[in-house]
Amino acid sequence: MSGKHYKGPEVSCCIKYFIFGFNVIFWLLGIAFLGIGLWAWNEKGVLSNISSITDLGGFDPVWLFLVVGGVMFILGFAGCIGALRENTFLLKFFSVFLGIIFFLELTAGVLAFVFKDWIKDQLYFFINNNIRAYRDDIDLQNLIDFTQEYWQCCGAFGADDWNLNIYFNCTDSNASRERCGVPFSCCTKDPAEDVINTQCGYDARQKSEVDQQIVIYTKGCVPQFEKWLQDNLTIVAGIFIGIALLQIFGICLAQNLVSDIEAVRASW
Repeated sequence: MSGKHYKGPEVSCCIKYFIFGFNVIFWLLGIAFLGIGLWAWNEKGVLSNISSITDLGGFDPVWLFLVVGGVMFILGFAGCIGALRENTFLLKFFSVFLGIIFFLELTAGVLAFVFKDWIKDQLYFFINNNIRAYRDDIDLQNLIDFTQEYWQCCGAFGADDWNLNIYFNCTDSNASRERCGVPFSCCTKDPAEDVINTQCGYDARQKSEVDQQIVIYTKGCVPQFEKWLQDNLTIVAGIFIGIALLQIFGICLAQNLVSDIEAVRASW
């Protein structure tokens, strides 16, 4: 009697637990992002008054945490449970969902390259719309301040864009102390100052153009962002290619695992 036994197809443990481990991390990060977003909304009283979501005229940065966290949570759950339980439906869902995200990213990249002027106009509109709502939401205010400080810019195309804000415009009817000024994030930084002077932008736009260049950034954030992209094109392209390769790798692994599971079940 021969001691040989037929060895049928097997599910690769390496692929299975690699997908499981990777997606556990992804899942937990999704929960963390959702938690931060919900905590921020709770602090602003949005959760106790859901209708206030539509009250903000500008962009609420909390949406970034909620949308990104939600996508990461769904993907992580499908990949994690799908791999652990060898559930082909969840694994296929994981692959398709990841494929859709990859396709949308690719489409957005192509459209951004083809319609550069339109994108620039939309960015200009987006920034100016949020300048109007600068004092309406603390998270939006912090986002604008960070952007202006990081890229050393002021407004969308210049400091005069702050005329769109009711507190900073130069109209005679504006009784605000910030009239004809700019936020502190527009101010040029003095390395000798340890404490931020939040009043450094007061009356800045009443000065001559030469004097303005001494106290505030006069370049707009749209051209500064363009310049930053050109200076860091290799890094930005490398990051996008890395993300794309990671997504393709994830899709291939999930499909490979689905094929193994289906082969094993077919051999029963």
